[in-house]
Formats: sequence, C-alpha cells, structure tokens
Amino acid sequence: MKQLLLKYLRPYGRRLALLAVLVLVQSVGSLYLPTLNADIINNGVAKVDTHYILVTGLIMLGVALLVGLCAVTNAYTTAKTAMGFGRDVRRDVYRKVESLSQSEMGKFGTPSLITRNTNDVQQVQTLLTFATLMLLTPMLSIGSIIMALRQDAPLSISIAIILPVMVTFLFLMLRKAIPLFRTMQARLDRINQRMRETLSGVRVIRAFVRADYEEKRFSAANKDLTDTTVSVFRLFSVMFPVMTIIIGFSMVGIMWFGGHRVGSGGMPIGNLFAFISYIMQLLFSVMMAVMVAAQFPRAAASATRIQDVLNVQPAIHDPATPAVVVPIAGGKRGLVQFNDVEFRYPGAEDPILGHISFTAQPGQTTAIVGSTGSGKSTLIGLIPRLNDVTDGAVLIDGVDIRSIDRADLWKHIGFVPQKAFLFSGTVASNLRYGNPDATDEDLWHALSIAQADEFVKAMPEGLYEPITQGGANVSGGQRQRLAIARALVKKADIYVFDDSFSALDLKTDSLLRAALKRETNDATMIVVAQRVSTILHADQIVVLEEGGVCGIGNHKDLVDRCETYQEIVYSQLSAEEVA
Repeated sequence: MKQLLLKYLRPYGRRLALLAVLVLVQSVGSLYLPTLNADIINNGVAKVDTHYILVTGLIMLGVALLVGLCAVTNAYTTAKTAMGFGRDVRRDVYRKVESLSQSEMGKFGTPSLITRNTNDVQQVQTLLTFATLMLLTPMLSIGSIIMALRQDAPLSISIAIILPVMVTFLFLMLRKAIPLFRTMQARLDRINQRMRETLSGVRVIRAFVRADYEEKRFSAANKDLTDTTVSVFRLFSVMFPVMTIIIGFSMVGIMWFGGHRVGSGGMPIGNLFAFISYIMQLLFSVMMAVMVAAQFPRAAASATRIQDVLNVQPAIHDPATPAVVVPIAGGKRGLVQFNDVEFRYPGAEDPILGHISFTAQPGQTTAIVGSTGSGKSTLIGLIPRLNDVTDGAVLIDGVDIRSIDRADLWKHIGFVPQKAFLFSGTVASNLRYGNPDATDEDLWHALSIAQADEFVKAMPEGLYEPITQGGANVSGGQRQRLAIARALVKKADIYVFDDSFSALDLKTDSLLRAALKRETNDATMIVVAQRVSTILHADQIVVLEEGGVCGIGNHKDLVDRCETYQEIVYSQLSAEEVA
C-alpha cells in the first residue's frame, strides 16, 4: 500500500500541499469556534452585552464561512487527486498486462487481471478519498484535547478513559476484518471466473444440457462470496453501534460531572459547552478514523494484488540497442530461421519444444503439421515473441528476433491466430487494425483475397457494418476470413496462419489458398494446418511429433519416408488422393 501510494501520489505533490494548508485553516477555525461560543455565553449573555454578542457572533460567522469554504475546496481537490490516482494506476496496470507473455498472463488469470484493474483500483481510490478528506482528523483530535484541557483540566480526565476504550475496541475489530477482506477479494475473482466461463462457453453448456450443473457451480461461488461479505458486514454492524454507545455514555458522564463542576463554581457554563464541543469534535474525529480504518483492510488487500501485477518483470522485453532488419535473401525480406530452438514453460522439467531447426524462405509456403499437442501453435507463437525461446534462436533476415524492437518486429508479421478474434466496431475498423492508413480500396482487395467480399457486400452497411465484441454477430467462417483479410491489409513480409482455415468449406479453402499464392508470392508464408488438403502443395512441410521435428520436405518426400506424416495423411485421404 505504502509503495503504491508514494509512487502514484508524487505527481500530485502541489495538490497535497494545498490540501495540507486547507486542513490547517479548517482545523484552526473549527477549534476556534467553541471558544468564541464560550466567550459569548460567559461574557455577552452573563453581562447582557448586546454589542459584544453581535461583534463576536459576526466573527463566528466569518470563521464558519471560512471553514466551509476550505471544506468545499478540500473535497474538490481530494476528488481530483483520487480520480487522477485511479486513472494512473489503471493505465500502468493495463500497460503491464500488455507487456506480459502468455505464460505470465496465465499465472494471474484473465478474470483476476480484470478485477485487479477495476474493483481493486476502485477500493484503493475510495480509501484515498476518505483518507484525504480526513487529513484534518489528527490535527483536530490533538487540538481538541489541548483546547479541552484549557477549558477544565479535571474534567479532561474523562478523555484518558474514553480514548483507550475506543482504540482497543477498534484494534480488535480490524484484526478480524483484514483476513476477511483478503478472502472476499479472492472470492470475487472466483465469481468473475465462473461468470466469464459461462458466457464464453454458453453454447457448449446448452449442447451438453449442463445449465443446472453450471448454475450450481456459480451458486457455490456466489454463496462463498456472500458468506464472506456477510461476515464482514456483521463485524461492522457491531462496530458502529458499540462506538455510538461508547460516545453516548461518554457524553452522559461528561455532562453529569461537568454539571457538578458548574454548580460548585469550578468552571463557567460557557466553558462546559465549549468542553462538550471539543469532546464531540474529538469523538467525531475518532469515528471518521473508524470509517477510514474500516476501508483500509480491503484497500490494503487490493493494493497488494495491484502491486503483484506491477512488480512482475516481464520475461519478454525490448533490447536496449535494437538491431535493424535488412533483407538478405536476394533483396527480399522475410527469411525466417529456427536454429536449434528449445522452449519450456517456467518451472517445467521438460521442454515443450526441443532441437527445432528449419528455414522458411520468402516467396514460399512452409506448412507445420503434427498431432494434437505436438507444439505447433507454441512453435509459431515464438515468431512474434508471444513467448521467447529458452535455448537456440529464431532469426528474421539473419537477425535474432530478441535483438529487434518488438514494435519493429510486429511490423514485419501478419499474424492470424487459431481463434479468430474481432473487436467491437465495424468491419473497416477491424481490417484497419494493422494499417490505419489503408484505403477502402485496400480493404476490398484484402476481402477479395480472403473470399470475404461477397458476404461483406451483402451486409446493409458494407464495410461500415457494426461488429460486436469478439465478432459474435458473424459466423465462425466469416470471422476467420475477416481475420485473414485484416492480416493481408497489413502487407507484411511474413504471414503466419495458425490453423486459420479450419472453419472454411473445401471450396472456399481452395479459392483462398490460390488467391493467397498469387497475391503474396514475395512473402514468407507459414501455415499451421490440421487438414492435409490445405498443405498438399506447400513448398516445405515441417512435421512435429512430441515437440520435435520428425520430418522436413514436400508432400511427396514425406509420404515416402516419414511415418508420422503418413499416419496423418492416410487418416484423412484415400490412396488415390494421396497420389
């Protein structure tokens, strides 16, 4: 918590200094008012001095107006500071998440990262708002004690009884509250995870008639969160009434003993009223401290979770002195080389990929095939540095990709992931995602290559037809073709297709591959495929088995000499089709 606040409040030093001045003025004014009131009662009323009452009353009014103005300015400045703090933290958490590798993101989980950047930031922001507004609490508390002692020292003994009781009770409550708040945030993560899974997998749930099962899982997570929240509020439902009772008994005792002091002539009645005002200010300050303290455990737990994300040192980072990629393959860009590449996840005993070596030439199509779990998607994910190799090197035009600035690296790559994803917006905004300067003609040309122009033309608004989040309002095949068109609009040197034709029918698949061959004949094409018909005419086929290369060559060569490739081919094609 301390580290987070110090880092993100540093730019607001001037505002905090202004708040300190406002709090000082507000505290002095609040402490001065009861004294003026006591003077009116002791001197003005007792002596029936109307002029004194009027002059002192006007001074009281002026002080009250000044205190009110400071309070309003304090609230406004506090709100701006707290909102700015929240904005800055959310920005940095978002940037940090963008820099994480896939394995690092998996460590936290998507639902947890969302919660940390929304609910957790809001909890710390709320605490900051309360705490800043209550900056006057310490000054007001100390000032009230001093001023109460000035009014009547013997009666001030009551403060030595009241404060320890309140502080002890508050400490006991907070000691129980802090673990509960941490548990509550973890269970909030769990309910977000359940909700996200249900929304993402709603079709699977309905297809397998598992709505009741998922409802029970969600209900269990919901009950856990509810039970923890109820425990927290039950704790605070005891805290505030007990505090109110303590304050009530304190005031009764003060008025009882104070009345005796006034009756015996030990103190003026005006001083008694002033003493009561100071005690009320003191107890009010303690109550405000309780409100801040009530928010503190949850905010502290949230701050720890936010700091956990901010403290992660991404394994993938840009080099201090980036290398420049220059074409080496006969003037063409896009030569991709895997040199004895190994990759293993952090903490794993065995590598996912090992001793991978092959070269993908510009103007040629390199296909990667293998059984499920052989590491195909992991392998091509190394090219755009979704993960970094743990041994060996991936080179583009002879340069290790780890020595290239990632923004520069990504300019050379048109990547189509296995799960085609579209962003909320329009068809045009999605296609321009990698090339904001593309014209409508460029978009239609890319759509034509991707065999997507017909269904886009059939849309009421064409290129400017709205697309919902994730592309939920288009079919799977249309989503894949739009994702392919988006990569083509980028006009990259290297195109990577991670099983990007799986939702297409054979005719569309054939037309699309033929169009790609014509339009991208100078680019390097790397295609991951499950369907053998997609890669029969590839210039080079790399066969993976259990994370290693078991064959490299064209279709004819591999059918003759690679057993793994033979099994894949004959499981999908007849002997006549293979020949």
